[in-house]
Parts: sequence; structure tokens; C-alpha cells
Amino acid sequence: MTKIAPSLLSADFRNIEKEIKKVERCGVDLLHLDIMDGHFVPNITFGPMIVRAINECTKLPLDVHLMIENPDSYVESFVESGADYLTVSIEACRHLHRTISLIKDFKVKVGCALNPATPFELVKPIIKELDLLLLMTVNPGFGGQKFIGSVLSKISEAKKFMEEHKLKTEIEVDGGINPKTAKLVKEAGATILVAGDAIFKSKNYCQIIKALREQ
Repeated sequence: MTKIAPSLLSADFRNIEKEIKKVERCGVDLLHLDIMDGHFVPNITFGPMIVRAINECTKLPLDVHLMIENPDSYVESFVESGADYLTVSIEACRHLHRTISLIKDFKVKVGCALNPATPFELVKPIIKELDLLLLMTVNPGFGGQKFIGSVLSKISEAKKFMEEHKLKTEIEVDGGINPKTAKLVKEAGATILVAGDAIFKSKNYCQIIKALREQ
């Protein structure tokens, strides 16, 4: 069954614990946290202290995406704060294999993210080391952006590669996900859907989450 990961970037941070409890009651699988530094992407979100606070509000796995420069310097801080999945953006890593190995040393699940224009080919050398491959379907930085349909072929390419090599790596997609686009990415091979505005801007969280899962 497809896993659903609400993106807390779109949640009401004035009532973040209540927001988390609402999506928990809807049966989501993990929580997605976008960490942005204002350098790698044109936005600033939050750091380890907020991740720690969120971790204290929930027993759900925390899916933390580091959209930051020099991610190696912050791996330990985010692991200590409660990250269960720690994903780095391939474009931000000077020595990707070293970064992946560092995360694995901390005994958390490791992921690698590709921006829309980054070809799948670049991640093949380390794909067998990954628990999760995150394919961005918008250019990272802000929530509420329009889904980039050309990424569908990359999702299909990744799915085919996983099957041919008998890999169990999750394929996660993030960006512009709603019930309509959820159907497209699931048909292409996605196994985890990250959704922000579609959930947190709706009047009925459970209804949207159900629709995302069942499309």
C-alpha cells in the first residue's frame, strides 16, 4: 500500500502538535520535514531544535530532507534530534558516497533526493546503498508549487531499475501532490507520497489522505 507523508512545511505552526495529532488520526505513515538553509534553496525553515520538538509530539517516523549546503556538518545534529530517515540532495553533496556512508554509520535510514532537472543516471552508483530515493516534482524551496509532469518518466525509470536489480528502495515523490497527481506518480512507480498544501489547506484531512492513498 502507498505510504503517505504529510509535509509539515504546510502545517499551522501555531498549533503544530494539534496538526500532527490530526494527521495521526488519519493513519499517515510518516511525517516529512523540509530543512532549508536559505543558500541551497531560496527559503529558510527550521533546524534541529524544531525537529526535536516535533519528535516529542509523535511516535511516527520522521522523514527529514536536508536541503542545505554542507549537509555532512549537520547529520549528527538531526539524527540526535530524532530523524528516522535522513535524506540529502545530490546537488548539495560534494562527495556523495562519503555523505551516505556517514548517515549509515548513525544507524538511521538514508535517502538521496534529485531535483527535477537532475537525471536518474547520477544516482545509480550509490542506489544500492539507499533506503529511499526522493524525486522532487517541483523545484525545491517553497510549498504550493505546480507539479512538473516531466518527472514522471524519471519515476518510471527508477522503478524499472529497482525491479531489474531486485532493490527494495522506496521511491518517494514530493511537490504538487494532490489526488489527481497522486494517481500519475503511483502509476509511474512511487511508493511514498509527500503532500503539504493538499492536506493542510483542506477542510477534511482524512478525506484527502484517503483519496491520496486510494487513487
